[in-house]
Amino acid sequence: MKIFKYISVLVLLFCTTLSFAQSTVGSASEAYRSEDYKKSIQLYEQVVAQQISEGKESAEIYYNLGNAYFRNGETAKAILNYERALLLNPGDSDIRHNLRFARTRIEDKIDTSDSFFLTNWINGLKNLFSSNTWASIAIAFFIAFLVCIATFLFVRRMWIKKTTFYAAIVIFVFLIIANMFAFSQKNSRINRNTGIIMAASTSIMTSPDANSQELFRLHEGTKVKLNKTDGNWIEIEIANGSVGWTSKENVEII
Repeated sequence: MKIFKYISVLVLLFCTTLSFAQSTVGSASEAYRSEDYKKSIQLYEQVVAQQISEGKESAEIYYNLGNAYFRNGETAKAILNYERALLLNPGDSDIRHNLRFARTRIEDKIDTSDSFFLTNWINGLKNLFSSNTWASIAIAFFIAFLVCIATFLFVRRMWIKKTTFYAAIVIFVFLIIANMFAFSQKNSRINRNTGIIMAASTSIMTSPDANSQELFRLHEGTKVKLNKTDGNWIEIEIANGSVGWTSKENVEII
């Protein structure tokens, strides 16, 4: 009886939490439609904080929060939340469109360093789906692979055996690729090594020392790669390959 009572309490708590989250999202959406963007931001941030405390994240919530920040004139925070949404759902065209548009509003226009076309093509293919979707695709390929193996083993007709044998090889290759993409996407979500400059303007130094030489300056909204840390300093790398150091407080991790 105590076990059933405990389960009932957990179910009730879960339902209450879910109802609160849904109510808050509804209120945030209503505030956004009423052009009360500050209130919308406040409510969406509450939902984000609650989801993080529960070990969950939602691309949709980050996307809506990004829209609210953009409408409120806070471009850097809009970009930050669009990037977080894109990390969770890289195939979403609306997120990509709004992120590209928000980037036109920032000061720094950095040319991307040249990369091998095949690498760009593979990354584009990988970013069509999230890690969960790629994992589902991998499962589907695995089932198809087992069907081909079973057909090869138990069907006597030679042309069918040959067809299923070669089909199994092709499917196995796609199975490996799907698993690699799923792992890569999940690794990007767990080990986040990119960030957004949040300071209006910040100096990028040659070393983790305020008295070192300034290399260049970056402005809010610029995306950077995070390499390593040293105390309160972090080494960043921008799209053109330039590397330097800045204070951790100037960067927020995506």
